[in-house]
Amino acid sequence: MRVKQYGFTLIEMIAGMVVFGIVATIVSTLLLPLSKQSFDPLWQTRAAEISQSLINEISAKAFDENSDVIGGAVRCNETSAPACTTAGGLGPDPSETRASFDDVDDYHGLALSGSGIVDAMGNAPLVNGESIYKGFSAAVSVIYDDNLDGTDDDPGTGLYVGNTKLITITVTTPSTDEIKISILRGNF
Repeated sequence: MRVKQYGFTLIEMIAGMVVFGIVATIVSTLLLPLSKQSFDPLWQTRAAEISQSLINEISAKAFDENSDVIGGAVRCNETSAPACTTAGGLGPDPSETRASFDDVDDYHGLALSGSGIVDAMGNAPLVNGESIYKGFSAAVSVIYDDNLDGTDDDPGTGLYVGNTKLITITVTTPSTDEIKISILRGNF
């Protein structure tokens, strides 16, 4: 009498391992890119925080060096007031630091990265002693845009003077995605 045997043959075992290997390769190929993307929403949120913080800081400043603070009595480019800063003069004065910026165009050319991303008072947001913005960078550009088309109104001479400044903040995430946020600031 023949005894019934249970189990797998060598060929069945090898075929099973090959099928399992193929399935594991397909699954890992599909899932690994998703794990990288799982950080994207967090990085986009932090990029928005950086942008919003800079927008708040910049918006609190006067329109121009030759103007009073917001709502002041003197506005540059008016008949009895000095002209606004020329396009070639946008940016901080030689002795100014971020803590002493007093008008929006002082921020032109500001570049921050990693642990250098701090608030106007120089405070960095830290977790366990490390910056939460490690791997991020931010850059600020200020141009005249009186016709509101999103491009620089200065034809390259550096002499243009306008009444509307376009402030663009570009934040680069650790995954090298660029997030741009722009605001317009009028001379009022």
